[in-house]
Amino acid sequence: MRTGLIGKKIGSSSHFEENGTMSHISLIQIQDCVVSKIKTKEKHGYNAVQLASIEANKDLDKINKPQRKLFASLEIKPKKILKEFRVEEKNLLEIGSVLSVSHFEKGQIVDVTGTSIGKGFAGAMKRHNFGGLRATHGVSISHRSHGSTGQRQDPGKVFKGKKMAGHMGDKIRTIQNIEVIKADKENNLLYLKGS
Repeated sequence: MRTGLIGKKIGSSSHFEENGTMSHISLIQIQDCVVSKIKTKEKHGYNAVQLASIEANKDLDKINKPQRKLFASLEIKPKKILKEFRVEEKNLLEIGSVLSVSHFEKGQIVDVTGTSIGKGFAGAMKRHNFGGLRATHGVSISHRSHGSTGQRQDPGKVFKGKKMAGHMGDKIRTIQNIEVIKADKENNLLYLKGS
């Protein structure tokens, strides 16, 4: 298992293959990912590589002391994101080494984890794809409501986890088995198939 990379989705586009087939792609910008720390099985109980990426707009004196010491030892500007990736012992990297888009190749399959777009407070129809109530036959005002939520006197309550209106999106989601379409080394962009 190799280390992953930290990137930022900057948009979507279309990509045409040589045979004319089109595929929707997501553009991921990968700024220099610096190896900031290494964890070994002997010392920490597992093998892992910690990466620092995306420059923070803070000065060294405005971040906390442990991170200030870390970035000062690496002699780099403070980074916004620190992430740890578990790897096999043979895939451990040296501290200070920089990873770029060239870490991936065309046709490679990757798993992508990111934060979904926050949609605020959403109703049951938008959030859970409910059908809504009838347009007529006695239904007034509440056409998009979720309808009845409980049962009768027994059990006399609404069960936990009932699909209802509420906060939608802004959650960490993982999509597996995404194909790498292209690795653009000049612009530090990674073209991934799908959303």
